[in-house]
Amino acid sequence: MCKTSFHKILIANRGEIAVRIIRACREMGIKTVAVYSEADRNALHTLLADESVCIGKAQASDSYLNMERLVSATIATKADAIHPGFGFLSENAKFVEMCEKCNITFIGPSSELIHKMGNKSEARRTMMEAGVSVVPGTKEPVFDAEKGKEIADVMGYPVIVKASSGGGGKGMRIVHSSEEFIQNFNTAQRESVNAFADDTMYIEKYIVSPRHIEFQILADKHGNVVHLGERDCSVQRRHQKLLEESPSVAIQPELRRKMGEQAVLAARAVHYQNAGTIEFLLDKNGDFYFMEMNTRIQVEHPVTEMVTGIDLIKEQIRIAEGRELSFTQEDVRISGHAMECRINAEDPDKNFMPCPGRIAELHIPGGNGVRIDTALYQDYDIPPYYDSMLMKVIVHGQNRMEAINKMRSVLGEIIIDGVTTNLDFQYEIINNPDFNEGNISTHFIQDAFDMSE
Repeated sequence: MCKTSFHKILIANRGEIAVRIIRACREMGIKTVAVYSEADRNALHTLLADESVCIGKAQASDSYLNMERLVSATIATKADAIHPGFGFLSENAKFVEMCEKCNITFIGPSSELIHKMGNKSEARRTMMEAGVSVVPGTKEPVFDAEKGKEIADVMGYPVIVKASSGGGGKGMRIVHSSEEFIQNFNTAQRESVNAFADDTMYIEKYIVSPRHIEFQILADKHGNVVHLGERDCSVQRRHQKLLEESPSVAIQPELRRKMGEQAVLAARAVHYQNAGTIEFLLDKNGDFYFMEMNTRIQVEHPVTEMVTGIDLIKEQIRIAEGRELSFTQEDVRISGHAMECRINAEDPDKNFMPCPGRIAELHIPGGNGVRIDTALYQDYDIPPYYDSMLMKVIVHGQNRMEAINKMRSVLGEIIIDGVTTNLDFQYEIINNPDFNEGNISTHFIQDAFDMSE
């Protein structure tokens, strides 16, 4: 395998993840190109990069989702590679194929693999054939509500109807009885068509009150695959994660070994390369099931970095350069406990409505074991066009209780004036007795705060 060294990387993203990638590149001696929309002309990532290119108007469809302009900017600036971050085009097979045709290295897996794993029903079938434990459900796609009802009636309720191309909770409905099935299936399918232009659905047995556990994978181009332990992402609202931690209090060493082996098996089954995440549901009996694979870096990747000491962005870049992993599975050690809270510009009292605006006052705390990933600065105008996440607050302690106490301290010290945020809501989570005891599931927010799905 021929090794190359990148001289310049274009970052096809914005906000804190773009800043995160720029910093990793600086440490590796690699120049960076930022792309920005007209609304992001004064964004931090455009100010920090070595070069910056405006790629369109404020709407994401005219800028960060415009494949032709991103490729043109890469060619014009003579960048060697594109790092997609997360969101936007990070899991878009068509964009990766365009990069491949233009001889631009995409820092991530191939277009073929993204297409294969992005299709949820095909991913399920692939995992079943590889011997990975999956949630009981349909192996073939379902297009018709009546046919789906027949399957669900035999499978037994509750079931969950999912869009094959889905993500972020879109095109997904929990069905508790035969009488509810047709309406829920049709609603989920319409949502899938509107969001993904795809009417392909599949049906799974619904696992009641599971934990959402994901394993971080790194795989190089030489056949080496390792996992870096798990992240517990059970604290979520409407399938959107709010808080993540590593390791999970629900997983003992033997279960971690079994789940890690399954995660590596899943990655090997598709000849995976670069960073990825194998997501599982873990039930109350300790049984776990493959849910999906994310073929990109995750928002919550810092908690894994904090407990392993491994820089995942740098590893992504090295793998894309054709280098072997510098460590083996036996070298990976989980040390202490890490936790991440996502701070968003949103109003929890108004159904989490986004709240863009100008940052009137800002104080970002620090300290031992404290990491803040953000693109905020004083007087920054938060545009209304993009995701509402403002910062990620990450802490590391010797154990879970120390991490909780540290997070409580940090959240109490942060000042973000000028916009409404979910800071107080995150503080309530941290102070919840069930959370402190580790008694959480994907229904934790719904039950603890009396919220509907």
